[in-house]
Amino acid sequence: MTDCIFYGGKGGVGKTTCAAATGLRLAAQGRETLVVSTDPAHSLADSFGTALGPEPTAIDVEETTATSVPSSGGLWAAEIDPETRKERYERLARALAGDLRSAGIRLEDAEVERLFASGAPAGSDEIAALDLLVEHVDSGGWDVVVFDTAPTGHTLRLFDTPEVMGLALETARSLRGQVRRIGNAARSAMLGPMSMMTGNRNDEDDLAAFQARLERARDLLVDPERTEFRVVSLPEGMAIAESERLVDRLREADVSVQRLVVNQVFENPNDDCSRCRSRRERHEKRVAEIRDTFPDLEVVTLPELEGEVQGLEAVATVAERLSG
Repeated sequence: MTDCIFYGGKGGVGKTTCAAATGLRLAAQGRETLVVSTDPAHSLADSFGTALGPEPTAIDVEETTATSVPSSGGLWAAEIDPETRKERYERLARALAGDLRSAGIRLEDAEVERLFASGAPAGSDEIAALDLLVEHVDSGGWDVVVFDTAPTGHTLRLFDTPEVMGLALETARSLRGQVRRIGNAARSAMLGPMSMMTGNRNDEDDLAAFQARLERARDLLVDPERTEFRVVSLPEGMAIAESERLVDRLREADVSVQRLVVNQVFENPNDDCSRCRSRRERHEKRVAEIRDTFPDLEVVTLPELEGEVQGLEAVATVAERLSG
């Protein structure tokens, strides 16, 4: 079975670096690994030093000298384009409303927004992530899929989306039933745009299939045997507070949280630099605070590095500190 690892936290804490490093580490352990970025502000391509798109791209790790990297294959990466998915879903929702009106069922713009906007246009990147999660997990082609998620608010919507969209899809299916009672022509008009969501225009159960897909994603997200969420934070008060809120919300959603990564910890001050020693002491206190705040989580620290972590060699240095 395919395992799933999600990295999340506030913006700028290093989620992408952790996801890339974990992918590299897992590939080194002989596991076929896919790293996927669902963050609209993509930087996964920079981490791997390779151009990426929505389809999995093989990462050539043979040239790196890091001992944690295998001599061949095993690592793939992809970046979701949420704007494309958003525009696609908006067109489908509007087309559905137009078809309903043409079939004699009034559906005002405000009703379209109420039924679809909360779960689709505003959250279409989450829908894309869930759809991709199911696609890659059920394909059986990967041992592990590592997700680099968007900042906290987007990530939390990721876990709320199946429920929110479930309500919208139930309403859409009910409306489709009304269209069926009007006649075959109206039914065809209703099914046309929505069938694009599953790629099968002849499948009259397309809405049900799409809803089942979201439910499948929800089952995966809350399965502790398959899915783990790792929170990334910084040794700073605001980041710790946001991490605490994130962990609480994830646990409320029955999502397994086992590890917290504290990134950019200052470790090796110059003995002649009093400011450096003070900064190290401050970070040590923050890390101790994190361990006290999250006593049931494995806390892993990563050192502060000079410059951005870009390219396989840089990512490999981080991978050495992560146990996979």
